[in-house]
Amino acid sequence: MRVGGTGRWALLVAAAALLSACAAQKAAAPDATLSLSGGEFIVARAAQDPQGALMVRIAVERASPRLSRWGTFHEPVTLVLHPSHAALERAANRPGYDFLRAWARYEQVEVQSPRTWTRGGANQKQVDELLLHELTHSLMWQSSATVSDWTRKGIPLWFSEGMASYTAGQGYRVPSLEDLSRFLHDFPQEDPLARAEALYETQNATVYGAAYHAFTFLMERYGEARVRGILTAMRLGQDFTGGFQTSIGLPVDAFLRDFRRYVYLRGFKGGRLTLPPLRPRLDGRGFPRNPQLPAAPTPHSPTSSPPDTTPVGTSPTS
Repeated sequence: MRVGGTGRWALLVAAAALLSACAAQKAAAPDATLSLSGGEFIVARAAQDPQGALMVRIAVERASPRLSRWGTFHEPVTLVLHPSHAALERAANRPGYDFLRAWARYEQVEVQSPRTWTRGGANQKQVDELLLHELTHSLMWQSSATVSDWTRKGIPLWFSEGMASYTAGQGYRVPSLEDLSRFLHDFPQEDPLARAEALYETQNATVYGAAYHAFTFLMERYGEARVRGILTAMRLGQDFTGGFQTSIGLPVDAFLRDFRRYVYLRGFKGGRLTLPPLRPRLDGRGFPRNPQLPAAPTPHSPTSSPPDTTPVGTSPTS
């Protein structure tokens, strides 16, 4: 009986070990799907980079509740881990973009392995912030278009990057409104809103800052429901220009002129303009490899109105 009991116990132990091994294998399986309330997400190449894959999975789970304000994903999103920055640049087709750590599309996000962001690797908070930003891009496109027409909606870079930076709470990373005002005075022909694409590589911090502040201005002046309405109008068939007009009630160019005037005349300081004040934030530290503008020796005296650099026609696409 004792031998028989030992045999049965050994079988039980072996079975438990087998089940445990299967569970561990399932947890570590590459390309496992995360099914969350907002959509489905797949972390690809997880087997080659289990540490990076775990950080990405945690970041996606944490991002999901904050993304829900804009809706839910219509298609699964695949997050592809890349072993180096060079590999990311190749996958994103963005050579020379040293500041990139990820690149989002409609249903796929290219991610440089967090282990390689710095010599010591990224921490979880940094990965959380980055993927919340990038997944906002994917959700914006899925909420406003189908997989066959998302590149034809004409969503401008200021709206796309502004929405992502706003959702990820990245105001502390961009130049301040004062910095932006000074830039508009010093470089009147280099409009970081209407001509964002042309400045994206050389004035990355300024472009991100202008996008963040413009989107914040849009949210605080017109409200979240009407901003969501832009996405809905595009999903129903309009492009960005039409969707913006339908939901906000004025042309995109008129909004940009309004915001530019607000910044140029320093309405955020309670001067001649009486628009709702923006929430206070830390002054800009810039994005990686893009230091903030040098401090001006004396404050500018605003002129009667900012130069109108808004081009005729549609806004630049993202």
